[in-house]
Amino acid sequence: MPKMDVIAMILAGGQGSRLGVLTKSVAKPAVPFGSRYRIIDFPLSNCSNSGIETVGVLTQYQPLALNTYVGNGHPWDLDRTNGGTFILPPYQRSGKSDWYKGTANAIYQNIDFIDDYDPKYIVILSGDHIYKMNYSKMISNHIERGADATLAVFEVPWEEAPRFGILNTTPDDIVEEFDEKPKKPKSNLASMGVYVFSWEVLREALIQDESDPKSDNDFGQNILPMLLAQKKKLCAYRFYGYWKDVGTISSLWEANMDILDRPEEINFMDRTWRVYSRNPVKPSHFIAEGAVVKNSALTDGCQIYGTVEHSVLSNSVTIEKGAIVRDSVLFPGVTVKRGAVLDKCIVGLDTVIGKNAKIGVTATGDSPYINKKICTDGIVVIERRLTIKKNAQIPAGCQIDQDVIVPEEQNVIENA
Repeated sequence: MPKMDVIAMILAGGQGSRLGVLTKSVAKPAVPFGSRYRIIDFPLSNCSNSGIETVGVLTQYQPLALNTYVGNGHPWDLDRTNGGTFILPPYQRSGKSDWYKGTANAIYQNIDFIDDYDPKYIVILSGDHIYKMNYSKMISNHIERGADATLAVFEVPWEEAPRFGILNTTPDDIVEEFDEKPKKPKSNLASMGVYVFSWEVLREALIQDESDPKSDNDFGQNILPMLLAQKKKLCAYRFYGYWKDVGTISSLWEANMDILDRPEEINFMDRTWRVYSRNPVKPSHFIAEGAVVKNSALTDGCQIYGTVEHSVLSNSVTIEKGAIVRDSVLFPGVTVKRGAVLDKCIVGLDTVIGKNAKIGVTATGDSPYINKKICTDGIVVIERRLTIKKNAQIPAGCQIDQDVIVPEEQNVIENA
């Protein structure tokens, strides 16, 4: 096995429960995004563009779709003779099978894989963020400063800081404290979940952490505080581009809308830093005479006969004549029948919206499907492969779930 200076490990095994029915059958990194992408495309493309040739993708929850999508890494130019892309699920060892118990344990279970490449540095990445970042610059910064660990940080609005792991630093960006989701944050420097470690330092810390029965085996809660307690040199690396944690329905919807509203920040047309993806072969999209498409993104296989405004459509979406789609995100294969109106919705794979259905802010009445915990900001989210009844009224803030039992007169799902 050849020696590599740098390898990357992408943590892609999380369930993503805050995305509700969108991650009921697939891991969060496999969720569609931005018309022609999946969330996992961003760290994979960043690795490719940064010159990192060996990438491990650690999967666990509902891995089939993600494993199939990533494959051998060819779409991201990561299918290499020396190195390449490797799917790393939990595996049986010493007569038992261990699930990944936390982010640190996931890397610990793959120490042998990493040791085979004998790297000097290891890049740890989350598989559920939308951003374009040159990791090679961060690695150079890590080396120049003689750091044991370097953590990418992003300034978030102060009111959002309690949602993140927050770094408290000296004026020259030496990390003094890591505060996981503080109620009263001292800083607004949020950890991006992008770490560069000197492998010898991280390897030792992982082994120590695994020997502690009280540990949660987590980078934020355990590894970073351990390194700080050991007086290791941890540096913050400030990132100034576009970055979005798409861990909630609201943030996923916002990131899709940012493609339309902030194209200069999340620029998919930039040929110097492409976002690569694995796309099905489909015919060109078609916009019929009389159809209306305003400030929207759509891709191959879409057929538009109605009206689409400020929306993001994945491949093979059909909008029939007289249908209206506004401020919405439609996953592959969605069909919106005649007269239906969607307003601020995220609709899952292959779902059919029945004739004259009204979904979102235009709908009337109350609903047993309202889910204020998942569907904030008035967004409606609909599970994949459902058929919504014709004339259904689904008000803002609903999550339409096949497994939810409601009175028959209030059921909006056909053949449920």
